[in-house]
Amino acid sequence: MHNDSGEGSRRRFLQSAAGLSGAVALQASARADDTPLPRLPVVKFGKADITRLIIGSNPFYGYSHFNRIFDEHMREFYTQDKKMEVLKSAERNGIHTWQLHYNDQPLADYLRYREEGGKMNIVLLADFELMKNPKIMPDVVAKMKPLGIGHHGNWTDNRFRAGEKGKVKEFCKMVRDTGVMVGVSAHNPAVFDVIESEDWDVDYFQTCLYRVSRTAEEARAELGEAPIGETYMEKDPERMCKMIRATRKPCLVFKVLGAGRSIGSPEEIEKAVRFAFANIKPTDPIIMGMYPRFTDQVKENTDLVRRILT
Repeated sequence: MHNDSGEGSRRRFLQSAAGLSGAVALQASARADDTPLPRLPVVKFGKADITRLIIGSNPFYGYSHFNRIFDEHMREFYTQDKKMEVLKSAERNGIHTWQLHYNDQPLADYLRYREEGGKMNIVLLADFELMKNPKIMPDVVAKMKPLGIGHHGNWTDNRFRAGEKGKVKEFCKMVRDTGVMVGVSAHNPAVFDVIESEDWDVDYFQTCLYRVSRTAEEARAELGEAPIGETYMEKDPERMCKMIRATRKPCLVFKVLGAGRSIGSPEEIEKAVRFAFANIKPTDPIIMGMYPRFTDQVKENTDLVRRILT
């Protein structure tokens, strides 16, 4: 007999939204004897090697791209101790790159991670204070030593829409002056087409497979009506992957699972990840956020990527 109480429905929703089938605790290690697994396949990123699976940070800070309740659920789970546990599990399972955004809490987490011996490469997505006050960038680089800094995707899309692409270009110049790699993140492939056609001084792109930044007006013009919330259209990944294959720049590809919308079964997850790797360049990694509250997503994701790539 199904439990149709409010709590039962909430529990089923959370498990479904996390793409999980059971309530199994996060395993602390990649193997029973705690022996690290070999590093996942890597690609060149400037002078460094980065793994083709990068662990993202959205779940760490409650950015579910789903709803407010799921945001709070993630924040409740991800104490700083739990973040450290998951990051160390990622290392043991062969991930050697972490993409995070800039803010006070991510900085505190990064510093603790390094103090405890964490060795993953860092790719930074500018956000919050760094976007509002990019003059602090040299200090941020000195503290966090990222391989690169990318202009935040929502800010990019908004600035291009407002005719302010010059602000994005100026930000990129400020990143260049620090000596780290220069990136631009966006959700709209047309943004990257402009950057490519104008030959901007940019080293890499951070590319969302779904154009979630469509405004209601843009959605109505394109689709005839506007969705409630962010827009995830089935052909969006094909449109972005076409641009990814056309550029010679490395692309860090994110929202491979549609922020949890393509996780109804292990088969659906594998199909989405296989699609991504089959339709991007061999030099491009993917970014996946991990929320191992019910099953060990770190091991599940690394096992899947290892199986697909090797």
